[in-house]
Amino acid sequence: MNFGRGPSVVLNVGGTRYSFSREVLKDFPLRRVSRLHGCLSEQDVLEVCDDYDRERNEYFFDRHSEAFGFIMLYVRHGHLRFVPHMCELSFYNEMIYWGLEGSHLDYCCQRRLDDRMSETCTYYAAEEPKSGAEGKGRRPPAAEGRKWLERMRRTFEEPTSSVAAQVLATVSILFVIVSMVVLCASTLPEWRAPENRSVEEQSRYTAESVREPSGIIEAICIGWFTAECIVRFIVSKNKCEFVRRPLNIIDLLAITPYYISVLMTVFTGENSQLQRAGVTLRVLRMMRIFWVIKLARHFIGLQTLGLTLKRCYREMVMLLVFICVAMAIFSALSQLLENGLDLGTKNKDYASIPAACWWVIISMTTVGYGDMCPITVPGRILGGICVVSGIVLLALPITFIYHSFVQCYHELKFRSARYSRSLSVEFLN
Repeated sequence: MNFGRGPSVVLNVGGTRYSFSREVLKDFPLRRVSRLHGCLSEQDVLEVCDDYDRERNEYFFDRHSEAFGFIMLYVRHGHLRFVPHMCELSFYNEMIYWGLEGSHLDYCCQRRLDDRMSETCTYYAAEEPKSGAEGKGRRPPAAEGRKWLERMRRTFEEPTSSVAAQVLATVSILFVIVSMVVLCASTLPEWRAPENRSVEEQSRYTAESVREPSGIIEAICIGWFTAECIVRFIVSKNKCEFVRRPLNIIDLLAITPYYISVLMTVFTGENSQLQRAGVTLRVLRMMRIFWVIKLARHFIGLQTLGLTLKRCYREMVMLLVFICVAMAIFSALSQLLENGLDLGTKNKDYASIPAACWWVIISMTTVGYGDMCPITVPGRILGGICVVSGIVLLALPITFIYHSFVQCYHELKFRSARYSRSLSVEFLN
């Protein structure tokens, strides 16, 4: 160190003092502290710290003392964790100030930081573009066009962003409800009677079905959903990102079967393969049930469910692994006790391990249909252990999923409230 006197150096971080020798500072793990070793003047020192006491050879840093204490634990022991009851982002700012990165955190804290940063981006990502555009006077025509596209995008993507968006969302919900009612009514025996006709009658019925009220309602609903999807694709910022979004993929899965069924009806109108095509048409028409998922655009509950499943995929995989391991163990043991051993009573329901897997899964989930059950005493004891194990294994990851669900709900509710405030401003204007 080329500045200051004395064999030791004192760091004062928020009122807490740490004493080091000069040689330690040369290779200190914190970059900001190690920079003190190369300072040649007091001006260089003040660029690194907030104040300097020449008499005491003390360097003052106006930073969080408790956070620096945890960072010093990393310097001594090599493990860096968050300070309890401190915001993860605030501690991360302290880390950046001292020259550390997120990779220096332990794995559990890295996950907390990633989740926290993703939440922050979700909260404020839509507000960031506004700051650069305010207070610059009249915008050029290109900027006006982008503003119009942004307004259209919010109208179709955010149901609470404006009055027009709320009206559009209400109309879309009505179309979804009507389409679901028509789909449910089409499975009634009175509606399904034409399917039992002969091939000639069925071909004539297929050609006339479009002119019936149900066919007209279905065509109107599909037309609305198609137009909505096309407009949202046109006004989207990133077309590739638009196609990759799960809700947009569901929209395509709900719309495409209708057009495929229409084409198949046209090409197989008088064909002898109409019966096989009729089965395919019924499958395609039943895929309209995906329209129910479109309600996720307008209801926070469904959005919370989807976001929770997205963020808790590790916990969900862990839950599936628990179930699969338990199924492998209990199914093998139950097959051995009920059918494998020659005890005079063989249970044919447990003839194989795959057949016993069905009994294991309905027992672990405490459903118990009663279609198959153990009849030997060892098998019944094993069944009791299987039920208790299922309750324990299914309950273990629930805590993590519950906390993530609550967090996602508050996040989406905050986002909806932000757009509702902009809607209130629109009413005032």
